[in-house]
Amino acid sequence: MAAPAGPSARAAEAEVSEEALAAALADVPELARLLETDPYLKPYAPDFQRRYKRFSKTLNDIGENEGGIDRFSRGYESFGIHRCADGGLYCKEWAPGAEGVFLTGDFNDWNPFSYPYKRLDFGKWELYIPPKQARSVLVPHGSKLKFKHSKPKKPKGLRIYESHVGISSYEGKIASYKHFTCNVLPRIKDLGYNCIQLMAIMEHAYYASFGYQITSFFAASSRYGTPEELKELVDTAHSMGITVLLDVVHSHASKNSEDGLNNFDGTESCYFHYGPRGTHILWDSRLFAYASWEVLRFLLSNIRWWLEEYSFDGFRFDGVTSMLYHHHGIGESFSGDYHEYFGLQVDEDALTYIMLANHLVHTLYPDSITIAEDVSGMPALCSPISQGGGGFDYRLAMAIPDKWIQLLKEYKDEDWNMGNIVYTLTNRRYLEKCIAYAESHDQALVGDKTLAFWLMDAEMYTNMSVLTPFTPVIDRGIQLHKMIRLITHALGGEGYLNFMGNEFGHPEWLDFPRKGNDESYHYARRQFHLTDDDLLRYKFLNNFDRDMNKLEERCGWLSAPQSYTYKIVLDSDAAEYGGHKRLDHNTEFFSEPFEHNNCPCSLLVYIPNRVALILRNLDLPN
Repeated sequence: MAAPAGPSARAAEAEVSEEALAAALADVPELARLLETDPYLKPYAPDFQRRYKRFSKTLNDIGENEGGIDRFSRGYESFGIHRCADGGLYCKEWAPGAEGVFLTGDFNDWNPFSYPYKRLDFGKWELYIPPKQARSVLVPHGSKLKFKHSKPKKPKGLRIYESHVGISSYEGKIASYKHFTCNVLPRIKDLGYNCIQLMAIMEHAYYASFGYQITSFFAASSRYGTPEELKELVDTAHSMGITVLLDVVHSHASKNSEDGLNNFDGTESCYFHYGPRGTHILWDSRLFAYASWEVLRFLLSNIRWWLEEYSFDGFRFDGVTSMLYHHHGIGESFSGDYHEYFGLQVDEDALTYIMLANHLVHTLYPDSITIAEDVSGMPALCSPISQGGGGFDYRLAMAIPDKWIQLLKEYKDEDWNMGNIVYTLTNRRYLEKCIAYAESHDQALVGDKTLAFWLMDAEMYTNMSVLTPFTPVIDRGIQLHKMIRLITHALGGEGYLNFMGNEFGHPEWLDFPRKGNDESYHYARRQFHLTDDDLLRYKFLNNFDRDMNKLEERCGWLSAPQSYTYKIVLDSDAAEYGGHKRLDHNTEFFSEPFEHNNCPCSLLVYIPNRVALILRNLDLPN
C-alpha cells in the first residue's frame, strides 16, 4: 500500500545552498508558496527548477517552431484523413521509418498500391485524392451532431460516478451509448452525482482489457454505437448539469501492429522508445517516447480532440505512476520518503508532457478537470505548474480502498482501530486535492470482490428479501456498507468516486467475456433491476447513497469550514436505509474547546454500534 508523500529523516538532513535555492525561486514564479506549504521540499528546489525550465523551454520551442501550443495541438486538423471542400480527400501521416505509405480500403477494393503517399520532410507523408465526377465524395461520411448544451461549471464538491458503457445493462450483452443515455444517466442524476468518468471509450480491440489497451487514439469505441450517439450522451449529461470526464490512456498503447500504432512505420520505434525501454513488462504494451516532437504533437492533439470533438470536460489520466518513473512503479513500495520522488528514477520527459497536457487543458477550458491515477504520492503533482508542480486538479486517494479491503479481510469490525482508519482517510498532502473512494472498478474485477460481497458473500443470494428477517450477516453488512462509504465521503478527500452499481451493493464481481470464462457476459453487466425491486434490501443502500450525495450538495462538506453547533441530518440507522431507528434527530451537539487529535475543539456524540451520522452546522445558513 503506497503512503502519501511525507517528510523523512533523509529529506530533513538534505541540504541546498543558498545560491541554488535563490536561483530556483527566481526561475519558478510561485515556488516560494510551495516551499512555504511544505518546507521539507526545500532541498529539492533545484529539481522543481529543472522541471519547470524544461516545461518552459518546450513550450517556448513550440511557440517558435509551431506558432504556439494552440496551433500545435490542432494536429488532428491536418494529420489523418480529411474531406476537402471540392469533395476530394487529403491524407497526411508521420511515418519516419517507412519506405512507402499507401491508402487502401473498400473504396478501392483493397488495392494496396493504387493510392501512394508523397514523401515530405521530417518523416511526413501526404496524399490528395480528387473527387469523383460531379464532385461526389470518394468516402462517404455520416452526419454531424451539434451540441445544444454548454459545458457545466466546475463543481465545488466533485461526486464522480465511474462508468463503463458496455456493462451498463443487466442483460448479457454489450450495452450501447443509447442505452446509457436513456437508462443510466437518469439514475446518475437521481443519485446526486454531478460528474461521470467514462471508461473504455478510446477504441480498443480487446474488450476484456477494460479499455486500457488502446489501438486507435482518435476514435470512440464503435462497439457501443456511433460517434454521434456518444456526442448525444455527453450533450444529454450536460443538459442535466453533469460534468463528463474521459478516462484517457496516454501511459502506454496496445502492442497490436495490424490495428494499432505499434510498428506503424515498419520500425520498432516511431511513437515509442526503441528496445526494452519501449515495452512495459507487466502490461505487455508499448511505451511512448515523450521527448519526441511528433509524439508530443500526437498526444496533445489527442487531448484537444476529445475536448472539442466530443465536448468532454476533462480527463482522468490512467497509469500516471508508470509515466513518472523509469521503473514504472514495478516492485516499488513508495514509503513516502522524499528521495523516492526526485533523481534519476524520475522520467522528466514524461513529466514535461504531463505539465504541457495540464497547461493545454486548463488554458483552453479553465473549468476543465484533470485527475491523476498515481499510487506513488509524488509531491506537488497536484500543485500548480507555476509552483513547479504537475498541474493536476486532483489525485486518486488510492490507499483508502486498500485499507478497507485489508480491514474486511483481516479483522472483525469490533476490532477496527478508528484512529488508524481516520489517519488513512486524512493522510494527504495539504492543498493537493484528492478523490476519495471506498471501491472502484479495480476492487470489482475478477479475483477480488465488491465491498458488499466481502461483507455478506453468499447470503446475498438468499437473504436480501425484505420478506425475510434480518440475519446477523446481512444486518452487519448493510450497516457497515453505509458507514464505510459515508466516512470515506466525509473525510477521504475533496471529491468522491463510486463505481457504477456499487452504490446499492452490487453482488459478485466483474469479469469480461474471454476464453477463461467461455466468453460469458454473465459478470460483465450491472444488475440495476435489483435496486428497482421493492422487495429487495438493495433499495436501502441505494436510498442512502442518494441522500448522502444530495446532502453533500446542500451542505458542501467536501469544502466545508469549521463550525460549532450541530444537528443530525443523515442517519444510517434510519428505517428507510434498513436501520433500527435508535437516535433522536432533535438532539443538538456542541463543540467545546477541548483539544483532541491535534484539533483545538471536539464534541461528544451518543452513537449506537454500526451507525454513521452526518451532523449539519447550525451556525451557517442552510
